[in-house]
Amino acid sequence: METEISVSGTEILQRMEKAMNAHDLDEFVDCFTEDFVSELPLHPQRNFVGRETVRKNWGGLFAHVPDLVGTVLRSVEDGDRIWSEWEIRGNTQAGVEYLARGAAIHGLRDGRLASVRFYLDTVEDVTEAEG
Repeated sequence: METEISVSGTEILQRMEKAMNAHDLDEFVDCFTEDFVSELPLHPQRNFVGRETVRKNWGGLFAHVPDLVGTVLRSVEDGDRIWSEWEIRGNTQAGVEYLARGAAIHGLRDGRLASVRFYLDTVEDVTEAEG
């Protein structure tokens, strides 16, 4: 009889955060199902399906922001969903500060992230916006 390994959403999130901060693209991508569905309600033209698009998008971000660090500020697990608040920061190759904040609501399946509703966006330059 096979034993099913149960992985919590919090453990998956921690694994993803660790892989993100190590810039370990293979480990990061392995956190997602093959048929992963990404929805960005604020930018619907950026919606996509598939783990390979995760690889392409995050590989590009790791290259663009070589010192990128992501932090889960808060999270809560609710059945097969995990709600999390993120801060992702670093400096671009051009030396420009990169800062994004927001929330992600992930769906879980078989010990991986199967979907996300992603509400993360870049933070406006407050000094420029006030000027």
